[in-house]
Amino acid sequence: MRSPRTWFPLLGWMAATLTSIVLASVAMLPVLRTATGDDGGLLSADQLRRSGAGNPLPLPSVPPTSPSPATPAAEPDDEAEPTGEPSPTRTTKPPRTTPPTKTTSPTSAPPAAESRVVDGWTVTTAGDGVETYVRSFRVDGGQAVIRIRDGKVGVVSATPSNGFEVATVQNSPENLAVYFNETNHSFIIHAVWNVNRPFAEVNEIGG
Repeated sequence: MRSPRTWFPLLGWMAATLTSIVLASVAMLPVLRTATGDDGGLLSADQLRRSGAGNPLPLPSVPPTSPSPATPAAEPDDEAEPTGEPSPTRTTKPPRTTPPTKTTSPTSAPPAAESRVVDGWTVTTAGDGVETYVRSFRVDGGQAVIRIRDGKVGVVSATPSNGFEVATVQNSPENLAVYFNETNHSFIIHAVWNVNRPFAEVNEIGG
């Protein structure tokens, strides 16, 4: 014979089972009433499935959504790069700058030639070291300027006085004579380059 303690678990299980059966019957009553209609008949298992007896609450109906206006596709940019390929980095070229104008410093003027006077001749030494001798002669028949450079004698100018005429005679580069002539009267200026130095003399003939 079992003791009273062994009956307690069995009684608890039976009570829980009955309670669950009662609760299930109470929950099914509204569904059964709705499904039977006026004839009071019972529903089969298939009818219960179709009537939604398995859902304790009806699912909310979802309102139909109106189609949203289609968004116009963006017009392709003519300058846009094809999609999927990395666009090259555009670098902005610096503005062209005009190169500075090269300014040339003015050529320095050659140093002034040194001058001195030797025996009435004005001697000027150029940058190349060559000496130039210049002397002016004035007589009653006119005026002459004679130059000697590098051993060569030449006339710079010869201007006769009134009534006189001028003439030059040169038989070699280093020997020159200037004549101022009138009838039976002449003035002669004679210049010679002799032994690396100038020599000059003035003579009068007639008169």
